Amino acid sequence: MNAIGLDKTKSKQLAGKLNKLLANYSIFYQNVRGFHWNIKGEKFFELHVKFEELYNDLFLKIDEVAERILTLGSTPEHNYSQYAQAADIKESTNVSDGVKSVEQILEAFKTVILMQREILDLSADANDEGTNALMSDYIRMQEKLVWMYSAFLKK
Repeated sequence: MNAIGLDKTKSKQLAGKLNKLLANYSIFYQNVRGFHWNIKGEKFFELHVKFEELYNDLFLKIDEVAERILTLGSTPEHNYSQYAQAADIKESTNVSDGVKSVEQILEAFKTVILMQREILDLSADANDEGTNALMSDYIRMQEKLVWMYSAFLKK
């Protein structure tokens, strides 16, 4: 057992998955900051604010995930070179179009929601209520954002 009473092997496996989620969140965060900085066009004022809200939320999640990894007894990765290798979400470049930005955000949400569901299954198996609650909260909030961003695109 580790310091919080969980199986060490299962905790290590969870921490590995959380590190991959951390990498994806970090790339997602930087992409959204780029969308915020570079947005142009008709919906500039609306999207500029929404992108700032989103990257601020992602910043908080990055910190929470890293702290959860530490709580499980492991070390969070912290180098962008490692993030770029580990992440399924890829860096965006020169995106200033609102529709393309929102489409990329929706793809990123799909990636992290799927990862979080996988982590949720593992945390349930490990009897890890802390990770379970975190993933459950993230999924609930992000599913609503997917609905909202999809409505923006009229999908």
